[in-house]
Amino acid sequence: MSSDGFLVRTMQQDEVQTAVDWAEQEGWNPGIHDAEAFYAADPEGFFIAELDGEPIGSVSVVNYGEAFAFAGLYILKPEYRNRGYGSRLFAAGMAHAGERNVGGDGVVAMQEKYRTRSGFTLAYRNIRFEGTGGGSEPKIPVDLEEVPFDRLSAYDARHFPAPRPRFLAAWIRQEGTVCRAVLADDGTIAGYGVIRRCHNGHKIGPLFADTPGIAEDIFLALATQAPGQPVYLDTPEPNAAAVALARRHGMSPVFETARIYTNAIPDLPLGEVFGVTSFELG
Repeated sequence: MSSDGFLVRTMQQDEVQTAVDWAEQEGWNPGIHDAEAFYAADPEGFFIAELDGEPIGSVSVVNYGEAFAFAGLYILKPEYRNRGYGSRLFAAGMAHAGERNVGGDGVVAMQEKYRTRSGFTLAYRNIRFEGTGGGSEPKIPVDLEEVPFDRLSAYDARHFPAPRPRFLAAWIRQEGTVCRAVLADDGTIAGYGVIRRCHNGHKIGPLFADTPGIAEDIFLALATQAPGQPVYLDTPEPNAAAVALARRHGMSPVFETARIYTNAIPDLPLGEVFGVTSFELG
């Protein structure tokens, strides 16, 4: 603890839910059961700031392997902002990443600060689209339980900067989550997606697919799980087919972030990334 009563420490597992609750208060609409999957990714990667023993802020810097980390859940209670606490909290969290390339999704108001103060480089925008669930489920997608986990993990790692098996195993098994995949004739994965319950409606993410047509089949299979309810899809703007998919199904942009990195921008097949997994963990 510093002389002014400020302390940053690693969260206990039950405290991750506090950070997710703060994210809900910020209007970020996290998943109802996100906290457990988040913690599984890196139990040492969640930090809470206290002032004289009172929790006032959070940040996560989750290490995915030896070369990549992702920062998120950077929240300070409004009454403690612009007093220097946030930068001290963020620095403590970033230290957990060491020399790793750190990715993040910065809200619009913070993008310039991330660039000038923390050395992040803008890669592209992510656009959150909102629509309404319903319709009929296509026959082609199968339940993800039919897919061996090692094959799923390998396919996921093609579309993310690092393998993340611990997170993925928890993510697809959240309560109330529905997962679908499309398999090629030889049994290999050609795409998969997940829809989960959020505080408002449902979010689809990730949605990875080899082609726009496969992405659409998976999208429709997932959207049917939330009839008449809000459905959200976070699309990387460079993937024009993903943006077109959202608009074709009557979805409208409601929010955006900037995908940022501290080092080199990972060489990912963005044309196959139709839905971001989570703005908090990448």
